Amino acid sequence: MKIAIVCYPTFGGSGVVATELGLELAQKGHEIHFITYKQPVRLSLLNPNIYFHEVNVPNYPLFHYQPYELALSSKLVDMVKLHKIDVLHVHYAIPHAYAGYMAKKMLEDEGIYIPMITTLHGTDITLVGNHPFYKTAVTFSINQSDYVTSVSKSLKEDTYRLFDIKKEIHVIPNFIEIDEEKHIIKGQKCHRSVLAPNNEKIITHISNFRKVKRIPDVVKTFYTIQKSIPSKLMMVGEGPEKLVAERMCEDLGISDKVIFFGNSNDIDQILKYSDLFLLPSETESFGLAALEAMAFGVPVISSNSGGIPEVNAHGISGYLSNVGDVEDMSKNAIAILQDETVHNQFKEAAFDVARKYDINHILPLYEDMYNQALNKR
Repeated sequence: MKIAIVCYPTFGGSGVVATELGLELAQKGHEIHFITYKQPVRLSLLNPNIYFHEVNVPNYPLFHYQPYELALSSKLVDMVKLHKIDVLHVHYAIPHAYAGYMAKKMLEDEGIYIPMITTLHGTDITLVGNHPFYKTAVTFSINQSDYVTSVSKSLKEDTYRLFDIKKEIHVIPNFIEIDEEKHIIKGQKCHRSVLAPNNEKIITHISNFRKVKRIPDVVKTFYTIQKSIPSKLMMVGEGPEKLVAERMCEDLGISDKVIFFGNSNDIDQILKYSDLFLLPSETESFGLAALEAMAFGVPVISSNSGGIPEVNAHGISGYLSNVGDVEDMSKNAIAILQDETVHNQFKEAAFDVARKYDINHILPLYEDMYNQALNKR
């Protein structure tokens, strides 16, 4: 099967999921064509079934904002015709579903019919897509998709609540590639010591450091933890709240206990040595960062908002707290970390929960949908 994948080529969750999905599909023998404005950060072109087509947007002084949707839809038409693509899979409603619909209509004028699957990831619905300037176009694009998926039940419910959607939305959760050795082999102690001494626990947060991630709550929670348990905090990511966090650490006198990595390609190495993961977000459509941590056997302390409770099982893989309840998060974190037997139980349980989201369980759901779409063409 020849599948075109349209996504954002960034560190964000939707781009990562789309890229990993394409890589796994290629491993199974499908021909995958990534179409976006830059090579996705996790994309390797060494696989003979992987192709990348860059969308170039000419810079004309006439336009105050360059028309990426126009360039993308034209590129889609050209690539579908050139490579005889069977299925178009767009990730993130804005602007990909809209551009995909325009490409479909242009192709239909030439007697070419290609089904489009739209996957909703989160802020394309709950934040950006719900803005009055975009809502009408987003609603139209979703309803014109042949199939629609969302990464969680929570996001599906939000989409029906916020938009006038006539299409059935199928829940296909995000996934992780499970390595059975991840939660057993914690790496060499000499490597771990680069992050923290062996007597200190390693606590980690990974995000894009936007306000919705509640970065100050991460710092406040860690501040309370480190007063009871020797520990270090690993902060991975870039974003507008990073400077806020750095200043908070200085004000609280814990700068020597916090490492800011920025965007990193060593996330697996950091999670390998982590003892606890913090995710106090205002909302998450799914909580992919939490799942990635759990795949390394790292228990999660999180808020109970959005799709996070679908991933982090309360009292099993970690604990859930109300948004902003730093006191409860701190208490739960200490309860896990202070007793090694309890900590090990949570680590094993976190890995067991993550197993449910292994790519080998999720990939067939997408393949079935592609086949259904092709059979209805």
